[in-house]
Amino acid sequence: MNFGNPAAIFVSSFLIGLSGAMMPGPLLAVTIRHTTRKGFPAAPLLVLGHAILEGALLCLILFGLMEWIRGEAATTAIALVGSGMLLWMACGMAREVRTLRFAGGCEEESAPAGERDAFSGWLRPVVDGIVISAANPYWSLWWATIGLGYLLLSRNHGMTGILSFVAGHILADAAWYLFVGIAVSAGRGWFTDRVYRGVVSACALFLVFFAMSFGYFGITHLIRFL
Repeated sequence: MNFGNPAAIFVSSFLIGLSGAMMPGPLLAVTIRHTTRKGFPAAPLLVLGHAILEGALLCLILFGLMEWIRGEAATTAIALVGSGMLLWMACGMAREVRTLRFAGGCEEESAPAGERDAFSGWLRPVVDGIVISAANPYWSLWWATIGLGYLLLSRNHGMTGILSFVAGHILADAAWYLFVGIAVSAGRGWFTDRVYRGVVSACALFLVFFAMSFGYFGITHLIRFL
């Protein structure tokens, strides 16, 4: 494939992005969690949050601030903070398990009506999409290596090349997580309370696994850094 034109950049960016998105990670667990709770609309909102963070990072790259993220100290900090954030989210999910209900394909919120504000409603998936992505050190490392290389290649073709790269990458994330959202949402009618609690428990364990992995990554880098 000739990577010297925007169309090739778009296709290659989409394929690379899709291969990364399809690997199990914290965002997948949170997508399943929110989709079983709120239905399919939660999936595009999570993707929106993820895209907002990537857009902000893209601006940092274009303004030449990516070198800080590539540093050993920043990598270690991202890994350790990310581990803590993932553990916090996993504990929150675990605390909810016993009281969760999935009656009629829609979870019955246990919080009082006065507490169901915008943040606990449809804004929550957007925020979680941002937080869960920022908490993943491998996301930052991907952008500091593969993402940065693709962006440098794209800049040779001006704004058209950059937009081709961004469009391919974002569409890859959207295609996979919207597919996950549709698949999970389609099965909502089969979810009993017991199955639902099992799914949430599995997602919480999934986040714990990644939190421990990120923590190990951060600690080993911290030891080397010291």
